[in-house]
Amino acid sequence: MRNTINHSNFRSINPKLYHPVHWLLVILIIQSCQFSDSLNEQPPNIIYILADDLGIGDLGIYGQKIIKTPHLDQLAQSGLRFLNHYSGSTVCAPARSVLMTGQHAGKTPIRGNKEVWPEGQMSLPDESFTVAEILQENGYITGAFGKWGLGFVGTEGDPTHQGFDTFFGYNCQREAHRYYPEHLWDNQDRYPIKDNRINQTVYAPDLIHARALDFIKQHQDKPFFLYYPSVIPHAELMIPENSFFETYRGKFEETPWINSAIGANYGDGDFNVAHYATQIQPKATMAAMISYLDNQVGQIIELVDQLGLSKNTIIMFTSDNGPHQEGGADPDFFDSNGINRGYKRDLYEGGIKVPFLVSWQGVIPKNTVSNHISSFADFLPTITDLLDIDNPENIDGISFLPTLEGNTQIKHEYLYWEFHELGGRQAVRYGKWKGIKLNVKNPDITQFELYDLENDPQETVNISQHELEVTSRINQIMDSEHISSDLFSLLQKD
Repeated sequence: MRNTINHSNFRSINPKLYHPVHWLLVILIIQSCQFSDSLNEQPPNIIYILADDLGIGDLGIYGQKIIKTPHLDQLAQSGLRFLNHYSGSTVCAPARSVLMTGQHAGKTPIRGNKEVWPEGQMSLPDESFTVAEILQENGYITGAFGKWGLGFVGTEGDPTHQGFDTFFGYNCQREAHRYYPEHLWDNQDRYPIKDNRINQTVYAPDLIHARALDFIKQHQDKPFFLYYPSVIPHAELMIPENSFFETYRGKFEETPWINSAIGANYGDGDFNVAHYATQIQPKATMAAMISYLDNQVGQIIELVDQLGLSKNTIIMFTSDNGPHQEGGADPDFFDSNGINRGYKRDLYEGGIKVPFLVSWQGVIPKNTVSNHISSFADFLPTITDLLDIDNPENIDGISFLPTLEGNTQIKHEYLYWEFHELGGRQAVRYGKWKGIKLNVKNPDITQFELYDLENDPQETVNISQHELEVTSRINQIMDSEHISSDLFSLLQKD
């Protein structure tokens, strides 16, 4: 509402206020208030940090007893911790596609980790309307730093063609198997790292993190969207011998993980990026990587605070799927999936239920917890809700902004997933019920399982034969939510 001045009222209260000098002071005060209001109306900065293959049980705030994650625990205590948040998929690329498009795994363009050669993955199509494009069109500076995996440089899926002003990191998730790469990508420019596979001198997460911090510094005066898809703690298991590694060195009984495949180890003449290197201390290395990631998150939070941006910045942290078992990783030792059954590539809770922390000073009360059932597909409509604009057509998410603001939250009737490896799998969460279908591609051995998550959160007792009406409804959902795609075939692993 425009500020108005009633001259007669001022004169009747105190005639001296009508002196021109006093009026000048009044006008300056009003303008100052209007300027202050305009600053407060600036939309919040958004920082979305996505870990890679981090289990919900890998964080102290979710019950981790061995690995130290003080900064992430503090992030949770400063805001909101979700207990029922789900990834868009159980592997990398489709999870990211769901996040970017707001469409679930049966509809989003990228349904699996389909590789292209010599570098990159299947591309998001040009007609995809990503959350980054929405923010970019509404005045945000947008940057992505880490692992992309949704289209190679110069294709329609190039991150700079999908709404990001700048990108730095691994375009290809296959290249991201290596923490000492020979190159990264700086927008469309190849960023070489000479002799890195021989000498292991430049740890890629260090470079990527420095660029992300610079992005915040450079754009602190404008609303920005920082998408930070870290490569940690995805295999290979690798970290420099720094203070994080020293914290865990020698603390565990280790079983060395040896990879004797040609080209697997740094320095091999036929070096192959798709392999994972030998790791003599896999437990210590995994723990150190997670603590290192936690420290990076702490540095982001500290920088935001130092720049005076804390009260107008939303910080979100999650993981793209459940914990992996590759390269020597032992998720059972760390209880990485918490109480949940399953790992990466499973559609049981351990494969798709992920940590989700949100901090927004002045809006979200400290140390709050939500049982709201949400997913990656909800991020896009949450952003449109925040900006008070319409959603794109044909999305599946529901805004969780009401949960952040403490208002009445609309609930999903159901969530849907599908996975195209291991014979084909589908899953639906329907209230307290969880339905899973295995071997979808072979009707002769297709198996349906139903679990009551309220009474059986570990998914141990299949009650499909006792709940026929629920089983029927979930099968109907599975039939209706899978939209035909050429990707419904066995795909290469990520």
